[in-house]
Amino acid sequence: MKILFIGGTGNISTRSSLRCIALGMDLSLLTRGQRDVSIAGAKVIVGDINQFDIQQQLRQQQWDVVVNWIAFNQQDVERDIALFKTNCKQYIYISSASCYQKPLTSPFVTESTPLYNPFWQYSRDKIAGEDALIKAYRQHDFPMTIVRPSLTYDTVVPLPFGAWTHYNHIKRLQQGKPIIVQGDGTSLFTITHASDFAKGLVGLLGLQQAIGHAVHITSDESLSWDQINLAVAQAVGVKANILHIPSDFICHIEPDYTGTLLGDKSHSVIFDNSKIKQFVPEFCATTPFARGIKDTLAWFTEKQERQQFDQKIEDKIEHIVQAYQKAFTPFA
Repeated sequence: MKILFIGGTGNISTRSSLRCIALGMDLSLLTRGQRDVSIAGAKVIVGDINQFDIQQQLRQQQWDVVVNWIAFNQQDVERDIALFKTNCKQYIYISSASCYQKPLTSPFVTESTPLYNPFWQYSRDKIAGEDALIKAYRQHDFPMTIVRPSLTYDTVVPLPFGAWTHYNHIKRLQQGKPIIVQGDGTSLFTITHASDFAKGLVGLLGLQQAIGHAVHITSDESLSWDQINLAVAQAVGVKANILHIPSDFICHIEPDYTGTLLGDKSHSVIFDNSKIKQFVPEFCATTPFARGIKDTLAWFTEKQERQQFDQKIEDKIEHIVQAYQKAFTPFA
């Protein structure tokens, strides 16, 4: 199979690129070359998907599958539909499980759970991208598949405060500072290692039965946010000084967290993975978070420059902590 990844060297996509190569696929990566990642065996096209010369180069080739890892909105998707409408047998759009409405009306998330997120523009843009693809499929037979990951990690720390590509959360743990956990820490969430996600994603490549479908790919492991944070602290080798703060309070003090909290991580989310297992029977998530996060932290510690500390983010965290302690400590 001749595969094109638009992206392919990021936190979520690198493992899928490596799996494609391991399975002997003919993989090309369109990348701007900004990441220090090398995928041996892959063909590399250096450039931007929005450049005219790059688009012309892609139009001149026939692709069995195109996966866009970095399409974020309707405009990105409509550009791709125009670009690949005659030379692609399957187009896969990486959407997001944050598109599902929350709180849930059923204990489990399935692909039929409504898509609705009034809190997070990121999710609304992803939904708009999905809508454009569904329209193209219904009206023009565009061969699309939609994939929805949920909080997938490898080279990021999957926590909402001072984490992801930043090292603030880890520094706070090491220094014994309060670690914010939204709500009372008991809501459940699903975090997926990129190596597990890759099993499902690569299994969908070229799969005719998946055309026209949306499918999420997640771990079956559901952990409370307290358990998640304690696992990170254990991987660091320290005790976590957890401070539970209501999400509404956090978003009132620092509104920038509204999307990721009220639109996603404040609610219990348990995924029903029956559909991906039907499409890809060999799919099985085998990396528990307690083990995967150790590998992630080892990756961070390999190079000092990966341990990025952002003072502006730290100031926001301290603002929330101090405001909460000032408001509620007298009543303790």
